[in-house]
Parts: sequence; structure tokens; C-alpha cells
Amino acid sequence: MDAHPYAFLALFAAIAVAFPVILLSVAQLWFRFFQPAKPSADKGAAYECGVTPTGDSWIQFKAHYYLYAILFLIFDVELLFLLPFAVAFTGLSAGALATMLVFIFLLAEGLVWAWHRGHLEWK
Repeated sequence: MDAHPYAFLALFAAIAVAFPVILLSVAQLWFRFFQPAKPSADKGAAYECGVTPTGDSWIQFKAHYYLYAILFLIFDVELLFLLPFAVAFTGLSAGALATMLVFIFLLAEGLVWAWHRGHLEWK
């Protein structure tokens, strides 16, 4: 008798679920039996470079720094797409060239938008 066509997927799913559950259970047992809790005043104390924290934990942080990081990531990932295109430039069709020109145009448009909005000025 032939096996069901999805039997392999069911077995694979069962192993995929059982494997991490077994590993987590072993880690929990290891922690419980070989790492007994030893509470102390030093372990319960707040530690921040040896200095007790004071004051409010809420600080005002400028989101402008995040914009620099996001813009860097966008234009850094652009190079990941342009490099393979540049390597295979002579062997590509006119459609690939048109697609890459649209891609470069959209990225240039994003750069002009960020420049126009003043996101590239360090304040």
C-alpha cells in the first residue's frame, strides 16, 4: 500500500515542532537541577556601570538620527542591486536596462525628496 502523499510533510512538521520543544525542555531541566537559585543582595541590585540610576528614564531623543540610518540603509541596499546589474551589463536585454533605469530613477527621486525636506541637513 502506498503512503499518503502528504505523510512526509506531516512527519516533517512533527519533527520541526518536536525538536525545539525537546531542546527547550532539556535546557529547562538542566537549569532547574544544575543551576540552583542563589539569591543575594548583589544579584537583586540595579547595576549600571556601578552607579545607581537616578532621575527619570524617559529622555527626549531626536528622531532625526533614525532618518539618517534609514536613508543610509536604503542607499546602501541600492548598491546590492546595482552591483550584479553592472557586472552583467553587456549580457542583459533592453528590458533589463529599462527596469534598472526605473529603479535608479525611483531612488534618485527618494534622494531628491529627502534633500528637499531637509532630512540630509545635520542640525
